[in-house]
Amino acid sequence: MSTDPLLQPYRLKHLELRNRIIITSHEPAYAEDGMPKARYLAYHLERARAGVALTMTAGSASVARDSPPAFNNILAWKDEVVGWMRQLARACHDEGCAVMIQLTHLGRRTRWDRGDWLPVLSASHRREAAHRASPKRMEDWDIARVIGDYADAAERMQAAGLDGVEIEAYGHLADQFWSPLTNEMDAPWGGSLENRLRFSFAILQAVRDRCGPDFILGLRYSGDDRLPGGVGAAEGLEISRRLAASGLVDFLNVVRGHIDTDPGLTDVIPVQGMAAAPHLDFAGRIRAGTGMPVFHAARIPDLATARHAVASGLLDMVGMTRAHIADPHLVAKLVAGQEARIRPCVGANYCLDRIYQGGMALCLHNPSSGREIELPHAIAPAAAARRVTVVGAGPAGMEAARVAALRGHAVTVLEAADRPGGQVRLSALSERRREMAAIIDWRAAECDRLGVAFRYNTYAEEEDVLATDPEEVVIATGGMPGPAPLEAGEDLTVSSWDILSGDAAPGRNVLVFDEAGDAAGLQAAEKIAATGAAVEIVTPDRAFAPEVMGMTLVPFLRALQAADSRFTVTWRLRSVMREGNGLRAVLGSDYGAAEQVRQVDQVVVNHGTLPLEDLYFALKPLSSNLGEIDHEALVAGRPQALCRNPAGRFRLWRIGDAVAARNTHAAIHDALRLVRQI
Repeated sequence: MSTDPLLQPYRLKHLELRNRIIITSHEPAYAEDGMPKARYLAYHLERARAGVALTMTAGSASVARDSPPAFNNILAWKDEVVGWMRQLARACHDEGCAVMIQLTHLGRRTRWDRGDWLPVLSASHRREAAHRASPKRMEDWDIARVIGDYADAAERMQAAGLDGVEIEAYGHLADQFWSPLTNEMDAPWGGSLENRLRFSFAILQAVRDRCGPDFILGLRYSGDDRLPGGVGAAEGLEISRRLAASGLVDFLNVVRGHIDTDPGLTDVIPVQGMAAAPHLDFAGRIRAGTGMPVFHAARIPDLATARHAVASGLLDMVGMTRAHIADPHLVAKLVAGQEARIRPCVGANYCLDRIYQGGMALCLHNPSSGREIELPHAIAPAAAARRVTVVGAGPAGMEAARVAALRGHAVTVLEAADRPGGQVRLSALSERRREMAAIIDWRAAECDRLGVAFRYNTYAEEEDVLATDPEEVVIATGGMPGPAPLEAGEDLTVSSWDILSGDAAPGRNVLVFDEAGDAAGLQAAEKIAATGAAVEIVTPDRAFAPEVMGMTLVPFLRALQAADSRFTVTWRLRSVMREGNGLRAVLGSDYGAAEQVRQVDQVVVNHGTLPLEDLYFALKPLSSNLGEIDHEALVAGRPQALCRNPAGRFRLWRIGDAVAARNTHAAIHDALRLVRQI
């Protein structure tokens, strides 16, 4: 028996959980027609097989038709969900993993123009900032119907064979009744704390009455809104005690904060550069104050933090949800004594940010998560070993080398710099984004373990590649900053890369022209602003930094606003010229003939990258496929079979930014799905 606190079993009511690690409820938005079909099942089953004790599906499943799915939620109000959830539950149970689901009515936390276009409901008419929904204040018949909807949905989940359900009560309808900020109801549903809790307790009682005493029932809620006039920590503890005393719930899943704005949401679920496990001690106080089993998840990215949470008695079960998106085999590696091989969650939050923008959850550096069917996590060995040369050791090149080595090939990597990293290493120079380096460091460790040969300080030319006698050549040379399309003065500007690398010192009065709309422009602006310089960020887009999604944008804006930076949208940099000791920057507009002028001492341009493709085109005529990729085969996961030049000495492939500027996920995805078939 292991003495690791994380590997000790835990008994929740009648349910024996095999360890202390859980995946808390989250909505990866993999539902099809509102149902958890093959993709949803494959995602949870991968993690169940790897040893997680409990997987909680949905975040959250909608219990009613007038709770339209803002995040491609599972529709728990439909009877057909039973069959799909039964398949998922049985598959995970067969692997020794317990299964629960989170149920909710979103209340005002959705859009009125989704689903059946029914009025959004809440305990007041107050609009939620995040979804801009102005709700109907509920009537008595709404309340009675929704309580029944919760009971119906729970009964469906019990019929599907799940081990229990969790009711969502933070930011959703249930706790919109809790807070005086969102409850303007008359008695018996508003006013005193007892009245404000009445709706939630009625839901819990209805579920308990319908499903019986043995069905596990929990509540996920905020014990402190951290909003003036909202539910504070003292009142939150009182609510927790009342929940415990009610006998209706079997566990408390505690969070802290509010999620009705992007900054609030980001403080509840912190991202890269923010403190890890910021609410862990708070959850521990709820556990100590109630004696209830307590679950908690909020940026617990590594096993050391999780181990502390359990060993110190702060939690009974520790949620490592984003960590399991990054590495679904986290528990299996722990059990096998391979903790150092766990693919780290770097907090980039690509997963959640995509959900909140209407996409499905994807991990920035594990493209197989969410694609378990078409891109399995396991890499099968090749039928025969080949000599593979990879040019470039950025994220695409490092993934190509890792996967090729796992396939059993002999891999050589040629890299111009003195170490791997590419643009990721540049990004990680910013203190708040230093965790990005783990994307490269993890792959470097895996490549070393697999025997990949690296040749650094090698700016590869055609003869360097040919000297490796390759059978496969993968060009992953990335890109370099492209020139700004200015009418004049491009030579008077510096790039965001120049600022980040230190090749250009920040000015004192700086205009940052951000046409790419990605993190590099904001990182450069933040670095300049930190020196005390005046910074104005100008973009031709009508939305600020459109490639930096909501939660990731929050820390950038906090830093830049604290430095009194200016943000100007819908204006385009036209030209730059010298004027006295400074620069004259002329701004124009795509919307008309308007023009503005800025007097600055530095202009920084973030225009994205252009591919470094000379080597690819030099090698192309020597290759058997002439660099061509069969897209149908690529997408279908079949080997590449094109042979346009039978006399060619090798096959040639191009991936990542060496093809076109995209992002880190796209670069790694390119490498994985191509090289796994070589």
